[in-house]
Amino acid sequence: MRYIAIIIIFLASACFGFGQSDKGYVSINGTRLFYEKVGKGEQTVLVPLHLFMFEDFKHLAKGRTVIFYDVRNRGRSDAMQDLTNVTIQQDVDDLEALRKHFKIEKMSLIGESYVGLMVVMYTMKYLQHVERIVQIGAVPLKYGTEYPKELTANEPKAVPDAAESAKIDELFKQGVHKTDPKGFCEKDWAVSRFGLVGDPKDVDKLRGVCHLSNEWPLNLYRHFGAHFVSVQKLTIPKEDVARVTIPVLTVHGTKDRNVAYGAGREWATLLPSARLVTVRNAAHFPWIDNPKLVFGSIATFLNGKFPNSAEKLTSN
Repeated sequence: MRYIAIIIIFLASACFGFGQSDKGYVSINGTRLFYEKVGKGEQTVLVPLHLFMFEDFKHLAKGRTVIFYDVRNRGRSDAMQDLTNVTIQQDVDDLEALRKHFKIEKMSLIGESYVGLMVVMYTMKYLQHVERIVQIGAVPLKYGTEYPKELTANEPKAVPDAAESAKIDELFKQGVHKTDPKGFCEKDWAVSRFGLVGDPKDVDKLRGVCHLSNEWPLNLYRHFGAHFVSVQKLTIPKEDVARVTIPVLTVHGTKDRNVAYGAGREWATLLPSARLVTVRNAAHFPWIDNPKLVFGSIATFLNGKFPNSAEKLTSN
């Protein structure tokens, strides 16, 4: 039986092309960031937000090396009581520290949501170390940017459901997020997850994060309170962004309720070598709504070519 088990493991490893992962922590000035490394290919890809990305994106390690990690104070990385250094600028510095730790000369980056902005900021500072960028549902260059109605989700009914959201708000007012932080997280996730997908039938494809104490609203709201202030204060000239001349693939769903579709179109016009993959009727996690389009486009791009689905824009 043991021999058969070894054969099964070997075959599974060969099938997926990357075998078992290497996981651990990298300490940066006393704060440990969790990472998980898969694959052994020459091309290296770094993907922040391990907590959301790993299970769905790990297949990209076939033929390449992919390192997933959780940014500070998120996922499995160290919880922090002092949030002074929980900023997007620190995220840039942490990414550089990780690059040095793993001795990577050149890498590609995949950034989802606010990390889609962060990886561009990193590249502006360390262009020589970046080969390609993938942005997914990236927040705009300037916080609070408004877009025409046709470039937003623009739905007749609120998603998540307004009545269900009101129930969560009431529990929060009652202090349940403090008295039962994990339980409150699970109740909140059961409602909020509907906002991440275009089709409500797809919610069960999402993986919850309430097993991670950093992601309990009790802690996460503090994190966002510190981190988003740093994003709000950013003033980055468009001329500086235009110096990021490497290939960029921007993927954005037309029903994204967290970040308007217009932001994806804007990035595709700001970055001189960017192209946009529009995912119709997809929300903030477009790979859940249309995995074939999203993963097919990303794989083609990482292999050195823009996919046929990518559009070159001249205006937003």
